[in-house]
Amino acid sequence: MASERTNLRKKITGLLIFVLAVLCVVFLRLVYLQIFQNEYWQQQAANARTRETPIIAERGDIYDRNGNILAISISSDSVYVNPNEIKKAKIDDAKKAEMATFLSNLLELEYEGVMKKLEADSTFIWLKRKIDFDISSQIEAADYVGIEIMEEPRRYYPKGTLMAQVLGFAGVDNQGLEGIERAYDDILKGVDGTILTEYDARSNEVPQAVHKLVDAQDGQGLVLTLDENIQYFCERAIADIMAWEEPPTAASILVMGTKTGEILAMAMSGAGDPNEFGSYGSSGFRNRLVTDSYEPGSTFKMFTTAIALEEGVVNENSTFYDPGYIMVGDNKIKCWRHYKPHGEQKLLDTLKNSCNPAFVEMGFMIDAKEKGLFYKYITAFGFGSSTNIGLSGESSGIMIAEKNVTKLDLATMSFGQSVSVTPLQMVSAASAIANGGTLLQPQIIKQILDADGNVIQDFGIKTVRQVISESTSRKMCEFLEEVVANGTGRSAYVEGYRVAGKTGTAQKAGAGGYQEGKYVASFCGFAPANDPEITVLVLIDEPSGALYQGGQVAAPVAQIIFSEVLRYLGVTAQTSEESICADIDLTTFVDVPDLRNLSYEDAAQVLKLYGLTAKKQGSGTRVVAQSYSANEKLMIGTEVILTMGTGSDSLFVPDLTGFSLGEATNILSAYGLKLKSSGSGYVHEQIPQPSTEVTKGKLIELILSEEDETDADMNVVAP
Repeated sequence: MASERTNLRKKITGLLIFVLAVLCVVFLRLVYLQIFQNEYWQQQAANARTRETPIIAERGDIYDRNGNILAISISSDSVYVNPNEIKKAKIDDAKKAEMATFLSNLLELEYEGVMKKLEADSTFIWLKRKIDFDISSQIEAADYVGIEIMEEPRRYYPKGTLMAQVLGFAGVDNQGLEGIERAYDDILKGVDGTILTEYDARSNEVPQAVHKLVDAQDGQGLVLTLDENIQYFCERAIADIMAWEEPPTAASILVMGTKTGEILAMAMSGAGDPNEFGSYGSSGFRNRLVTDSYEPGSTFKMFTTAIALEEGVVNENSTFYDPGYIMVGDNKIKCWRHYKPHGEQKLLDTLKNSCNPAFVEMGFMIDAKEKGLFYKYITAFGFGSSTNIGLSGESSGIMIAEKNVTKLDLATMSFGQSVSVTPLQMVSAASAIANGGTLLQPQIIKQILDADGNVIQDFGIKTVRQVISESTSRKMCEFLEEVVANGTGRSAYVEGYRVAGKTGTAQKAGAGGYQEGKYVASFCGFAPANDPEITVLVLIDEPSGALYQGGQVAAPVAQIIFSEVLRYLGVTAQTSEESICADIDLTTFVDVPDLRNLSYEDAAQVLKLYGLTAKKQGSGTRVVAQSYSANEKLMIGTEVILTMGTGSDSLFVPDLTGFSLGEATNILSAYGLKLKSSGSGYVHEQIPQPSTEVTKGKLIELILSEEDETDADMNVVAP
């Protein structure tokens, strides 16, 4: 009996120990849950009884400098699903399949993905954002349980592709992805708000429960320095370029306020529509004027000239002799007109003629004064470093490290090779030459506005440094005006306005060297030359066909831009007497042809082709003398008196170098001579040589090649 009581006691004791152990475990678990995981479970409880609905903030508006809307937020519908509502309504599988089919077809989504969202354990899942109104209307009409429409802002660009590469675009989540939208996203995007609503255990909204509202803070607005009308002028010009019978690969135009650094227009071909950004590749929104670099070629010669003048190693009376090339060690650098060297020329003539050997000499003269001085100046002009305009992806260009610059590098840099610049750097540096020598930081943002449209920050002119003196700047304005008036940039001349600038035709660098037949044609200039208001850069990438030089394709486009923009800005036109400085000769000269033994009619036709006029003197059927000897330089429009007599059957071959094939054909036809040609571009060589005595009907062979400062002839070649 005692034994049974002992066993019972043991069992009871064991049971008590077990119960106590279980209670300890429960107690410890409760301690763990209520103390160590208190915050977690409180949050879970809150999540179960409350639901957060986002309030999307509106992005700030973007305006041009005149207050024209460029980007705005408009109301748009988005559709989302509340799966818990579907579960609560006990929707059967057939009905859910119907809903998934309807939504996937209407929203162009995968059926499986829609079904997965309908069956998820959640109270809020987006189905599709920013849908069209007619689609949201069909969803509302279907009236499916758990399928809701929410109104949220959507970015809209009322000008379509205008300024597309500058503005960029914002994505469906209201974030800036390209251009201004991306670079200034923190300013534009604002702060989203929320609505917090309380629900019971059955997912019913609790009546009269406390609803917490956190208002969205809309983004701040931006006023750009860009002018919608000037941008339109530039984009229209680019559209015309790309509509040429043989269009280039790309074209760009950049316009800057010379005295302010404000960007007035940034236009590029290939723009996408930011309202349909998903339909375009990234290239449709890449701002090549800040991200890409190129070798500037002859436009860079304006900086070499300015540096040489500033340092006093040359003056306007300095002379240079061009034999058609210059030797740098064992390397020969040819002038573009090596076939007919410029000979002796003054400083202004080197710029007008765009003579490579003269600029190599200048580069050496600058560095002879102080080692590294040329490099110091071009970096002072802003080349090799970012302009800090504030746009994403800005390139610094490409420059050889100063310690690695050789004499040959210095030579080629002096005329725009061996250095790569961005278009923004080029127009900024050119403005420094024009505005009195001050490098300004380029500006793209003019003002920041609060959500109510009040100005909270105004950006003024930002001076970087003084690069050259005002006197050097004035002299360069005169020189560059002469380049337009009587040099390679004459096609940029605008009647009534003083335009200054420089052309360039740079051969494109590629793997293994320069690419045959691929060029960047450009014109960079400013106007009015005596009081510059705007600086313009025109870039034409890989122009096709017979015309591809800066003076032929870029300068005429610049002429259109200057003409439209100056008139739009209300810049007063000047009289012809004021058109250029008094000490600059605007006239254009030609070499008089040898007209002996031509009939008066043929001789008069030849003179007309040269821009000269004829006057008959004496009797006879052939020209026996002329008032100006052959190869004498005459101003266009000069009258040449032709003395008539008996003459002979001999003719004297005219000098056709520098003429186009069409011009040469007309001249030889008037002479009664036959033509055979090879190559393209302009006449570089002819057989027989000029002034050779021949008879009528003789075959003249013309060899044509590129002209007008083309970098194809700038390449360094072995002697």
